Amino acid sequence: VSGGEHMAYSNILVGAGSRPAQPAIRKIGVADLQDALAKGADDFYAMPTHAMFLCIIYPIVGFALARLAFGYSILPLLYPLASGFALVGPIAALGLYELSRRREAGLDTSATRAFSVFESSSIGAIAALGILLLIIFVIWVAVANAIYIANFGYASPSSVEAFVEDVFTTRAGWNLILVGNLVGLLFAILVLSISVVSFPLLLDRDVGAAVAVLTSVRAVAHNPVTMMVWGLIVAALLVVGSLPLFFGLTVVMPLLGHATWHLYRKVVEPEGSLRPTLPEERKERRSAADFPTVLFPWAK
Repeated sequence: VSGGEHMAYSNILVGAGSRPAQPAIRKIGVADLQDALAKGADDFYAMPTHAMFLCIIYPIVGFALARLAFGYSILPLLYPLASGFALVGPIAALGLYELSRRREAGLDTSATRAFSVFESSSIGAIAALGILLLIIFVIWVAVANAIYIANFGYASPSSVEAFVEDVFTTRAGWNLILVGNLVGLLFAILVLSISVVSFPLLLDRDVGAAVAVLTSVRAVAHNPVTMMVWGLIVAALLVVGSLPLFFGLTVVMPLLGHATWHLYRKVVEPEGSLRPTLPEERKERRSAADFPTVLFPWAK
């Protein structure tokens, strides 16, 4: 590996600083979660981002329904795929974190600004973390499929009714529900631990993927009960959002995305490492009156 490539790799892992950052973690309580949700709702009200999710969810639902119409082989995977939303949600919410960050900093929050994430100097680390979550999601679907096959064999369900009846009235079905949900819970805990504050942290500071994941794990370890409650809130809202053919997610996902940014603000101390650079911020000329905020970019 050449020197330049080595620098690029270490930058993705530990950021642009001369030594890996160790962002300080705060202790938070359930009241902080309520406040984060309230601020998230306020952001969503100020910047209605549900249209972005309609564009994503309509084709997914259409595809799933079309697939169901042609055969029932996808039926056993519908629940793992739907619950898997929670595993890839942090990637889907990237633009929301960016809009919340911009609103907090008093910058332009037009919808197109959500895409300025792709021009951040942290994008390598964000992409690495995104790929990790997608790999976990694929493994979860494969494991869920294996659990189904172990209980019901390789044959596709003959109909929706027969499938539902098998799942809820047979020993194999109860086994599938119990084992599937327990394994799913382990995947959810893993993803919550590595991603609860890692993506917002990468948008806010140039710390690298390894430091972001470690900080996220430390945040969960430092606030186990509060983070467990947060996980339950996320799960409950995703279930409620999924019920009317996933369309409730067009409100739930933006709400959770914006709230996650404010949760990050509460958990991670705002000081230390370098800010990632964005193109328009590199070009902007600051006046002398802005001098104190240049030193403290996170301050309102």
